[in-house]
Formats: sequence, C-alpha cells, structure tokens
Amino acid sequence: MTFSRRSFLSASGAALLGAGFVSGRVQAASIPEAATMTEAVMQPPLIPTSGPDYNPVVTLNGWTLPPRIKGNWKEYHLVAEPVIREIAPGMVAHLWGYNGQSPGPTIEAVEGDFVRIFVTNKLPEHTTIHWHGQLLPSGMDGVGGLTQPHIPPGKTFVYEFQLRKSGTFMYHPHADEMVQMAMGMMGFFVVHPRDPDFRRVDRDFVFLLNAYDIEPGAYVPKVMTMTDFNLWTWNSRAFPGIDPLVVNKGDKVRVRFGNLTMTNHPIHMHGYDFKVSCTDGGWVPEEAAWPEVTIDCAVGQMRAFDFVADEPGDWAIHCHKSHHTMNAMGHDVATWIGVDRNAVTEKIQALVPDYMSMGASGMAEMGEMEMMIPDNTLPMMTGWAQFGAVEMGGMFSVVKVREGIATHDYSDPGWFEHPAGTVSYEWTGESQAIERAASPQFDASTTTEVQVVKPGTDHTNH
Repeated sequence: MTFSRRSFLSASGAALLGAGFVSGRVQAASIPEAATMTEAVMQPPLIPTSGPDYNPVVTLNGWTLPPRIKGNWKEYHLVAEPVIREIAPGMVAHLWGYNGQSPGPTIEAVEGDFVRIFVTNKLPEHTTIHWHGQLLPSGMDGVGGLTQPHIPPGKTFVYEFQLRKSGTFMYHPHADEMVQMAMGMMGFFVVHPRDPDFRRVDRDFVFLLNAYDIEPGAYVPKVMTMTDFNLWTWNSRAFPGIDPLVVNKGDKVRVRFGNLTMTNHPIHMHGYDFKVSCTDGGWVPEEAAWPEVTIDCAVGQMRAFDFVADEPGDWAIHCHKSHHTMNAMGHDVATWIGVDRNAVTEKIQALVPDYMSMGASGMAEMGEMEMMIPDNTLPMMTGWAQFGAVEMGGMFSVVKVREGIATHDYSDPGWFEHPAGTVSYEWTGESQAIERAASPQFDASTTTEVQVVKPGTDHTNH
C-alpha cells in the first residue's frame, strides 16, 4: 500500500482534548502521523504482523488505516477534511471525508483491543465522530453537545475505548449531520473475533452505500436534498468505477455493507444463494443464518452475507431498485415510449442540427450511444463488457469467480471465458437445435418430457 505521510499536531504544539475519560490517557504523549490516500482503487489488505491472527478485509475502492502500536493501545489518526473523490472516470466531486478520501479509511482491529483514535478537524466547521454500533462509554459516543463538546476547526480530540464485541460497524459525524454525511463523511469499522477460527472466511469485502445529488456539470453535492438523489454509489463510486469483487474458486467469501443513504437498498447477487451471517447488532448464530439471494439493508443498518464460490463466472451484484443502478437521473424527464416524434424532431434539427430525439422505444439506446454531456457529468447508463453495453450505473459491480487466483490477489482477471455451449444464443431454426443437442455439452439422454395441463381441464389422470 502506498501512502503519503503528513504530520499534524503534536503534544508540544497543541493541547489534546479528550472526548471523555478512559484510564490510560496519560500515555497519549504524541499524535501518530496521519496516513492519507487519494487513489480511488482498492488497496491490498493490511495483513496483521502481531497479535491475534485474522483474515483482513479489503475495501472496494478504498484502504485500511494502519495503526500505531503503543503499549496496550492501537492508535489511529483520522483527519476530517475537504477531499476530491473520483466518482467514476470522467467525473469528480468535491466532498468532505477523512484522510484524503470519502469514505474514510477502514479501521480494522480485534475484539478486546484497546483503541485510541485521534480526530483532527480540518473542516470549516465543527465536527464529531460517532462509532456506530460500538459498545462504549457514553462520553466516547460522539454526539456533539450531548456526550462531548464539538471538535472546533483546527483542534484534535481523542476517543479511547475497548472493543467489546466483534462484528461489522461504521463511523460518521453526529454534528451538523445532514450536511456532513451528505458531503461524504463516513467510514467502515471492522472488529475481528479474538478466536481466529470463529466464522473465518478466505475473502472479506466491505463497502458503504451512499448517495449524492450533484447537478450535471457541478462538483458539490446539494446537501438539502432529501429523496431525489441522482448518484447512487458504493464507497462514493458509481459503476463502471466500482471495483470488481475478485474471488478464487472454492473460497469462502463474506460481503459486508452498511447503509448511510436516505432509503433502503435490496442488495442482490446473481449466480448464488448466500447466508446472512452478521448485522451491526452482532453475529447471526450459524444455525439461525437464513438463506437469501437478496438482502434488504435499511437506513443506518449493516449486513453481511457468506457464500462458497463454487461456480466460476462474472456474476452481477447490485441494488435491486432499478433507479439505483443509474447515474445523473433527471426525475422530471417525460416518458416518450410509443410517441411518434419524427415531425417535431425535424423542426428542432432545423435549428439545432445535432439534436437527437430519444426514448420513444425505451432507454436502451442511451447505454450504447456516445452523447455530448456537460463536463464532469456521468452518462445515465454506462459501462461496457465483452458482449456490449451493460446499461448500468450507480450501485452495480461484478463478482468475478475464477480458478487459480492467488491468496490476497484482487487484481481484475478480465472477462470470463465461457465454456463452449454455455452462452445464450440466437434461435435460427430446428436444425440448429438438433446440432446443439448432439454436441458434448448437451446430453440428450437427460432430456425430461414435461406434460403441460391447461387451466380448467381434467388432470386427474396425468
């Protein structure tokens, strides 16, 4: 992992303001350097070199914040600051985040660890951090005005607590929350079990669901938007800018996600069923884990599911709300399906020669055509694969299951090479069906005759 290092406040230069009292604060004699990351690509997992063993997580289009070990404490340094985030190639947004990115870096530790988290505020207004789902002293909970003073601009506060349970958590402000979360301030917090064999998996992916309302050509989100968002993202990235989830055939895989948008998201994965294994409230007992192919995640919730990657292929994973797999949605656009617009199109083209009328037969053409759009704007549907336009955007990625993927290798293996005879094909006639049935991929001996009974007929003898 490549970092640029920046030194911030030291004990000699500024007072350390604690968010609450925890025995051991006297050890906080200096502030660790704050690692930062500006690249919007998945970084390698941070493999533990001491302490309890665990299989580290990987963050889609993100990274894990390295701790400084000081005595019995794991120390982290988060810097709340303005950031520039590439939403997808061709568009960037001016957001607020942590350590150079939105979302901020993933914090990763082990059940029972003592953590000390320094938070430096480089925003133009005060802030705090709430540790969503963690069990901790009230004074460390991060609700500005209620459990602690706000962190003024230019100041550093310290949060200290012991990690009392393992699981899937997140962090976000509880100060001017509507603005700061709408601007992208959030991050993932994973606590691994003390027992390295407890619910262990081979690959562990994490991402946060977030959303923005950024007008075409603009750079800053409209923070007053309540429901009409036009960019639905995972880790502040939209397809085709979201990393694929690369998996070796046979791996046991966990996918964890949290929802900090303004609506629920039914996350659906193709090609597999899975078992829901964890929520932000804790682990689901193995005997109670329920099978799904789609799991809904409400606002403020976190979910994790597990599956064994036994079927190679390129398998879509996405929010099943169709508008959430689109970009730059215009909610006031009229529906023209079935309308003959040829006459009016000719008149408009006399004034604007490049004008194109679209939508009379659906919206698929928008995914295939390269149209002029304002600078710093994403097409509504975008992304290409080996068979053509994918016609997706927003909350969409691909689980790429392959044989021969090395441990801790998450590089994109390219598109799946389908075995002969396993891709849907155009029907050209009965002779083609006979020819395919005789091929090695199609065993005619396994054909089953199905008798179809029409409603209302007597089927007692069938």
